[in-house]
Amino acid sequence: MHSETWISVDVEASGPTPGTGSLLAIGACLVERPEETIELMLRPDPALPWRADAEAVHGLSRERLDREGLEPKVAMEQLARWLERVVPPGSRPVFVAFNAAFDWMFVADYAWRHLGRNPFGISALDIKALYLGRHLDSVGRWAATTREQVLERYPVDLPHTHRALDDAREQAAICRRILEATRSSEGGSS
Repeated sequence: MHSETWISVDVEASGPTPGTGSLLAIGACLVERPEETIELMLRPDPALPWRADAEAVHGLSRERLDREGLEPKVAMEQLARWLERVVPPGSRPVFVAFNAAFDWMFVADYAWRHLGRNPFGISALDIKALYLGRHLDSVGRWAATTREQVLERYPVDLPHTHRALDDAREQAAICRRILEATRSSEGGSS
């Protein structure tokens, strides 16, 4: 059986899907060792729309990204090299995110288009789903898994800035809190 290395990933984008917006930033860290990080800014695809409402959230301007961002292929190569460095041989990287469907779709799309493969494979672990599964008896609804609601039960002292790396670190801390609570309750019930 292969071991797993959980990687907290957050992205910023200029639209709601890879076909309607560009991947603009990737922040990632190991869930168990959040000091192991990578942060990448990407140049937007000039053929894709730019949404002002998305820019209002992440604060990355098209002009700044055109100037400072990496070409998408270069960014995805750097992400793949980082994963090769931080994931031990024989371990599988597991993509972990808060609302993983959004973040994973952008990373998967860009990885396939620019690397010809997705280093994470075709799966992702969603922290919202982890939380709901852990508290299904009291939470009971997907609508009750917002970031604010999860933080009420699992507070962390990290900012949510909409900067990809900051948010990846915050997600990793939330994930660790949920895992620690699960492990301690399982240890107490044996």
